[in-house]
Amino acid sequence: MPRKRSKRYIENKKKITETKTLALNDAIKALKNNNKVKFDETLDIAVMLNKEKNKGEGLSRGYAQLPNGTGKKIKVAVFAPGDKVKEAKDAGADIVGNEDLVKDIKNGKIDFDIAVSTPDMMKDIAVIGEKLGPLGIMPNPKTGTVTDDLSKTIKNIKGGQIQFKSEKNAIVQAGIGKLSFSEENLVSNIKTFVDAVNKSKPDSIKGKFINKIYLSTSMGPSFKIDNVK
Repeated sequence: MPRKRSKRYIENKKKITETKTLALNDAIKALKNNNKVKFDETLDIAVMLNKEKNKGEGLSRGYAQLPNGTGKKIKVAVFAPGDKVKEAKDAGADIVGNEDLVKDIKNGKIDFDIAVSTPDMMKDIAVIGEKLGPLGIMPNPKTGTVTDDLSKTIKNIKGGQIQFKSEKNAIVQAGIGKLSFSEENLVSNIKTFVDAVNKSKPDSIKGKFINKIYLSTSMGPSFKIDNVK
C-alpha cells in the first residue's frame, strides 16, 4: 500500500524538484528554509552505493564519529563481566549486565539504542543475535561495539558515534544531526559520515563506491546533492 503523504509534504514537494542536484550547502539552506514544523527535525542522509553484482545488504558496514553529535540522546547497553561493570557504569552506560541482561532481551525487553560488548561476552550473547540483529544493534567488531576499552567506546557513542550498515537495496541511511544545527556543523557531520562510508568500500567493488547522495527531513522532500568531498 502506497505511503500516504501529509498535506504539508505535498505542498513542500511542489516547491522543490527532488531530481534537481544541489550543492551541499544549498541543499541544507533549502531544507532549513522549508522547515514549517514546530519540532526540531532530524536531517537524514541516504547514500546509494555501487553494488555491481554484490548483494546490497552488509555491503557497507562501520561507524562514523560525527564531530558535532546527532542531537539525540543515545541509550547504551553494555554486556560486561563482573570486573568491567564499574568501568561501563562510570563511563555513562545506561544499562550494564551479563546473564541477566541476556535474559531480559530474550524476554523482549529491549529499551536501548545501541549495544556494546566485551570480546569475552560474545559467546554468551550469541543466543540473542536473532533479537538484536534485525534491529541493527548486535555488537560487532566492524562497528566498534566489541571492545575491551569500554570507557572510550561508550564516551564516543554518547558523543556522536553512529553505526551504519547498507540495506538490501545497497543504501546506507542515517540521522546526521538536527536542522537547528548550524550549516557549518551539518556540513562537517555529513562529510565525516560520507568519508566513513567510502572507507568501508570492499575490495570486490571496482571504481567509485558511492553513486548518489540524498538529504531529507522526516516532514519534507529530499534533495540529491553533489558528491561530497
